[in-house]
Amino acid sequence: MRIGSPLVRALCCALLAAACGQALAQNKYPSRPIRIVVPYPPGGITDVTTRIVAQELGKSLAQNIIVDNRPGANSIVGAEIVAKSTPDGHTLASVIAAHAANQTLYPKLPYDSLKSFAPVSLLATAPLILCVTNSLPANSIKQLVDLAKAKPGQLTFASSGIGAAAHLTTELLMLTTGIRMIHVPYKGTAPALQDLMGGQVTVMMDVPSSMLPHARAGKIKALGMASEKRVAVAPELPTLTESGVPVVGGTWVGILAPAGTRNEVVARLSREMAEIVRRPAVKDRFLQLGIDPVGNTPEEFSRFLKDEVAKWATVIKQANVRIEN
Repeated sequence: MRIGSPLVRALCCALLAAACGQALAQNKYPSRPIRIVVPYPPGGITDVTTRIVAQELGKSLAQNIIVDNRPGANSIVGAEIVAKSTPDGHTLASVIAAHAANQTLYPKLPYDSLKSFAPVSLLATAPLILCVTNSLPANSIKQLVDLAKAKPGQLTFASSGIGAAAHLTTELLMLTTGIRMIHVPYKGTAPALQDLMGGQVTVMMDVPSSMLPHARAGKIKALGMASEKRVAVAPELPTLTESGVPVVGGTWVGILAPAGTRNEVVARLSREMAEIVRRPAVKDRFLQLGIDPVGNTPEEFSRFLKDEVAKWATVIKQANVRIEN
C-alpha cells in the first residue's frame, strides 16, 4: 500500500481525529460526577458546610456533586482515600483543623498533610466558644482562670477528640495562662456536650452552632470567644483577648485535591468555590451557623495550611499531647 494513497491518508486522518477526540475528553472538566469526601459523620460543621457549597457547585459546573462521608481515625480514613485517588479533580477532600494537627500527632500518617494534597480553597472559618457547666462558680474568663489556678488539676475539660481544634485551643489556653486542667476526650461533640450540661465535666470549647443554643437555653454558661474580634452571631460575648487571655483558636473547612491534579482544574474549582461562598444566600447561611465565609486562592490556602501545621505542632509538642494507643 502506497504511503500517499487515499486509503492511507484516510486512515491517518481517522487516527488523528481519534487522538484529538481522546485528548479533548481528557481535558474536559468535569467529565463525570465529582466526589467530595468528608472524613466525619453527617450533621457536623464540616458536613453541613460542604453540602451547602456542593449544592451550588453542582449548578455552576453542571455536574453532580456527591458528598461521601467517610469517618474514622480522626479524619485519616477519608483523607487517605483522597490522597491515594486519581489526581483528576473528580475526588476531593473536605478537611478541618484536625488535618493540620494530624501531621504532628501521628508519626506514621499514611500520607503527608501538605505534600500529598493540592490546596483548592479555604471555604470558611469558625471561632470557638468557651463554655462551663452551670454549677461551676465562674461567670467570666478571669474567674475561670483564677479558679483553675486555685484548684490545679481539679477542673476537667471535654473535647470532641484528641487533636481536635477545641482540644488544642484549650491546651493553648492552659499554656498561656499557666493553669492545669484534665482533658476528657469524647468521640464527637454531642456526648461531650451532654456531659458538660450534666456536670460530669466542667469546661468545653466548640463551635457556636453546637454551644450557643444550649447556652441561651440556660443549660451551660458561655464565657467568651477564642476569636480575634467579637462575632456577629454572639456580639455580647467578649473575646478571650479582651478578657486578658491572648488566645485565638478555631476550626475551618477547606477543600483539597490529590497532589498532581492539573493546575487549571484546581484554579477553576477555587474560583467557583470562592464565588459560591460570597453569594448572599450562602453567606447568610454560613453566618447563621456562626461561621465566616472565606473563599481564597490555592496559593493563599497553601500558606494558611502550612501556618496551621506549624502552629499546632508547637502546641502539641509544648503540651506533650499524645494519641492514646
